[in-house]
Amino acid sequence: MQQHEPSVLSLSHRIVRGLAIRSADDTGWGHPLWLALLVAASAAFSFVFACATPFAAFGAAAALTLTRRDAMRLTVAVWLASQVLGYTVLKYPWTANSFAWGAVLGAAAVLTTVAARGVARRLAGASDGVLALATLLAALMVYEGMLFAVAMAWLGGTENFTLPIVGRIFAVNVAVLIGLSALHRVGVAVGFVGPPSLQPSAAGGTA
Repeated sequence: MQQHEPSVLSLSHRIVRGLAIRSADDTGWGHPLWLALLVAASAAFSFVFACATPFAAFGAAAALTLTRRDAMRLTVAVWLASQVLGYTVLKYPWTANSFAWGAVLGAAAVLTTVAARGVARRLAGASDGVLALATLLAALMVYEGMLFAVAMAWLGGTENFTLPIVGRIFAVNVAVLIGLSALHRVGVAVGFVGPPSLQPSAAGGTA
């Protein structure tokens, strides 16, 4: 019997389905839809920006709209989707250096979300604008800082951290976070997704 390799779409569907099944949120069908939209958006940005997927923006969005557990799972799903697309569609080189960078990106993405979540919880009583900006800046500092440290100490590529390139990455992540925030607000307004899981009253909790 002929066997077929799973497609990128089927893999993304399994990722989202796993997130939805394991979700501790009780917002109904809107919650898995929001997770699906984030993963789908990350896949689209992987096509547009190739190796520059805006992980900081997705980490900030996850920190601001999801529980800690879902934020971590979503971050891994976004990273995995970017790697699958990179090696199957965008033709990333199958080299040791490329695989190493893939692993570093995954670790950096997770640490980025952790940092974003920490800042968001500390500033849970701030205005939406201040909260989003501080969360994104923390995410970008951790993400770019870790990549630069690895480039300096191990894998090379420090030429990709010039001021114009870093400035472009910052602008892209700002635009992406604004878009994701607007999408989430629309979702809350029409009732298919609940409000952000991070509330001032929960600042000391373990959500």
